[in-house]
Amino acid sequence: MAIDSRKVYALILGGGRGTRLFPLTKDRSKPAVPLAGKYRLIDVPISNCLNSKIGRIFVLTQFNSQSLHRHIHNAYKFDIFSDSFVEILAAEQTFGQSDWYQGTADAVRRNLWHLTDPEIDHVLVLSGDQLYRMDFRDILRTHEETGAQVTLAATLRHPDHVEGMGILKIDRHFRVIDFVEKPDKATLRSLVIQGEDLAPLGVTAEGPVVLASMGIYCFNRTRLELALDNVMADFGKNVIPWCIQHMRVFVHPFTGFWEDVGTMRTYFDVNLNLAEEHPQFDFYAQGRPIYTHPRFLPNSRILNNTDMKNVLVSEGVIIDNAKIEHSVIGVRSIVNAGSVLKDVIMMGQDRYETREEQEEAAGLPLRGIGRDCQITRCIIDKNARIGDGVVITDHRNKPNEDGDCYNVRDGIVLIPKNTVVPDGRKI
Repeated sequence: MAIDSRKVYALILGGGRGTRLFPLTKDRSKPAVPLAGKYRLIDVPISNCLNSKIGRIFVLTQFNSQSLHRHIHNAYKFDIFSDSFVEILAAEQTFGQSDWYQGTADAVRRNLWHLTDPEIDHVLVLSGDQLYRMDFRDILRTHEETGAQVTLAATLRHPDHVEGMGILKIDRHFRVIDFVEKPDKATLRSLVIQGEDLAPLGVTAEGPVVLASMGIYCFNRTRLELALDNVMADFGKNVIPWCIQHMRVFVHPFTGFWEDVGTMRTYFDVNLNLAEEHPQFDFYAQGRPIYTHPRFLPNSRILNNTDMKNVLVSEGVIIDNAKIEHSVIGVRSIVNAGSVLKDVIMMGQDRYETREEQEEAAGLPLRGIGRDCQITRCIIDKNARIGDGVVITDHRNKPNEDGDCYNVRDGIVLIPKNTVVPDGRKI
């Protein structure tokens, strides 16, 4: 009998401190970081679950979780006749535990007691900082057909493009027999397979490929409990290698777009790619939407001689006589006359300023981008105030630095949330 996706728990791992995305994670958890102008990273795995008819979803987090709580509360409401829920499980002190989660496996271990429904026999473990669209019923089908106790989703990559990834080794029956974190070149050669060998799994691929772990795991619930009946802290480093040695572990190859959005460079590149004519990830897929908090904002207004090329524009935006190229403009963003933006991610505002708030902020620039600014390769976080005549230049190939109103990471300038950049400032 096929696995009923309605009888599956999904556990979304909210991640640690998110240091590689700092300062975007200074005041928010990593899954709450904005994406594509209007979404949050957490919306991706939750939407994949809901589109796969998986409605029992837990999100595990411990750092700066307040904004994530608020977003999930506002975005994912289910009626009283539904068994569906999206519930935050934050780290907490108990009589038995008084410290933080020690890793991804430790986080799940401490919350196993929530998985109590006797009708549910399978658990999906997901990451909260990836961009992809997957029907999880496919991995459940692979899990059932192979008789697996654990199934690992893997993306197909060319051997030259797997830096920093964990690679799976399989036998001719597609059973996983080894897992190597960040293999060196010599080891990597032993993990290469031919894409044509995956044809029995319905995969169309050619030439040399490797199977890179996506951090997406399907467990029989009892096997998950057994795998965590120890002190191992991390899935990738500890639990999965142990499972390979002691359980039936199989691979589920995935050929769609997938990207880990855990670093500043990948976050920047993935967002800007969404503004291109043919983005790698398609938010417009019919019948498989990415859900988020409905805001009921007014239409965007593009005024006067504004010139835009390859720009992703969100709701409630006001742009007046500006020039914008290859950029993402977030909700409620305001860009004033004469400003030129290129390769910019602008996150917008949490809410519009009232007249009273503008009067109280007398002497400061209004929220948004002022007049006659020149801004290149920059991330502008929410509620920032960019004064008139501000110049932010391309910082590629320059070292990281922290200024009074900005940070530079991986050659990208970041204007943190609620920051004021005064008139005429050059960065």
